[in-house]
Amino acid sequence: MTGKLRESVVSFATQLGFDLIGFSTVVPLDIEHSRLIQWLNSGNHAGMSYMERNNEKRYNILEIFPEAKSVISLGMNYYVSVKHHNSPEHGKVSRYAWGKDYHLILWEKLSALIDSLKEQYPAFSAISYVDTGPVMDKAWAVRSGLGWMAKNTNVINPELGSWFFISNIITNLEFDQSEAITDHCGSCTACIDACPTKALVPYEIDARKCISYLTIENKAEIPGKFTGKMDNWLFGCDICQDVCPWNERFSHETQIKEFYPHSGKTTMTFSEVESMTSSEFKKKFAESPILRAKLKGLQRNAVFLKPSKPKD
Repeated sequence: MTGKLRESVVSFATQLGFDLIGFSTVVPLDIEHSRLIQWLNSGNHAGMSYMERNNEKRYNILEIFPEAKSVISLGMNYYVSVKHHNSPEHGKVSRYAWGKDYHLILWEKLSALIDSLKEQYPAFSAISYVDTGPVMDKAWAVRSGLGWMAKNTNVINPELGSWFFISNIITNLEFDQSEAITDHCGSCTACIDACPTKALVPYEIDARKCISYLTIENKAEIPGKFTGKMDNWLFGCDICQDVCPWNERFSHETQIKEFYPHSGKTTMTFSEVESMTSSEFKKKFAESPILRAKLKGLQRNAVFLKPSKPKD
């Protein structure tokens, strides 16, 4: 049955719009968890204290789902080739936030996939995660053969690049382990060289310097030392992916229309953000990842990035 079940997973997942499907055997994440602990001990997680909790679950997903035997890792392409408006008066928005919140899209599709598999295989039991629980989603994606962990800490697939969302299904049934993809970053340091705040070293990111963290997760003021170094990124940052040769060569348009920009918006003027009311913010960004920054955070970013008027 395992072969037919695997075929069913691939078939159903493909029909739902998933571009990458891989399988891995449930084992404790010894190496990956050890690296996580070192990263946390270095303070690289900045203000994301939630990452210090539930580490026994990150290490061993049997703590989450005791009957777990396998992990089904899934990747969904979200790349849209629209270009940013490179104006000093505009703040740029990370590509992943141009359309509908990916959590809403993936949760719906994962639920549909699990329901279809349960209907066909009554013994199938599973739970799913989309980067919102104590699951090391990138580690499982790498183990399931979706790609390799790159120097910019994203997972790169040799046929798709890194513009894809990762989700994982933990299941009680066994699947043959997918073949791992070896690291193809080689001697390239394009992502490290391009980061304007020097947040990257090979295979490690310091959130305290990361533009994405500073503009989204960060609850405090943006440190003055980053003035003039954030390349007008208002929400998130795509630099380390934009410069990656794998993305330059292999990125292609997503088939999921919900990921396309709302009304063609990929940037906002700083003045527009500063004058926005709470009700306007909630209406404009309903079902958008930008809600995560809250209006207060977005306005903080706009004030920090807005060009200073020359003195008389």
